[in-house]
Amino acid sequence: MVENLGGVGAAYDAVAGLYAELFGDVLDRLPVERGVLAAFAELVRVRGAGPVADVGCGPGHVTAHLGGLGVDAFGVDLSSAMVELARRAHPGVRFEVGSMAALDLGDGVLGGVLASYSIIHMRPEQVPEVFGEFHRVLASGGHLLLGFFAGDDPVPQEFDHKVAPAYRWSPTSLMNLLRQAGFVEVARVLREPHVGERFQQGHLLVHKP
Repeated sequence: MVENLGGVGAAYDAVAGLYAELFGDVLDRLPVERGVLAAFAELVRVRGAGPVADVGCGPGHVTAHLGGLGVDAFGVDLSSAMVELARRAHPGVRFEVGSMAALDLGDGVLGGVLASYSIIHMRPEQVPEVFGEFHRVLASGGHLLLGFFAGDDPVPQEFDHKVAPAYRWSPTSLMNLLRQAGFVEVARVLREPHVGERFQQGHLLVHKP
């Protein structure tokens, strides 16, 4: 079981209001990310294998965006304060407190999993366990979209994230772990940092055969 996630949840509880204020409309400024989400949503809709869990959903802005793309999406987050903000901001969407390391879901019930920057606070040795959990809850043919801070070093690099310690990963290193968990690559996208960003932004889209 992943052990450090409770501390991460508490750290996000402490900054939930500020985080929602800063990032609640961030997709309006990120056309590349909107495009990646649109592709993910289309694949999920075409397959029709079940709803999408947005794990590490924060204040719920991306979960609601997926709903606007025609996806039956719900959010899960460790931070009860984030979940409360998400429920208030998006009353028509389901949000619940929970851990992506132990999702309260049956096997094969989801058509998609979105993990947008939600694995970054895990120690590298903990990530395979979570990828296994994503694989468990996805139906055959379901898709996983992973967002992360990217780097060139094959060894994950810790950095001074403003909320909690975090890691950036090379896309190839993450994809190797995803393959070991049983996923097949569909696409990868790297975006160069915008003004005010320190790192490349990475996105991996995979599916469960």
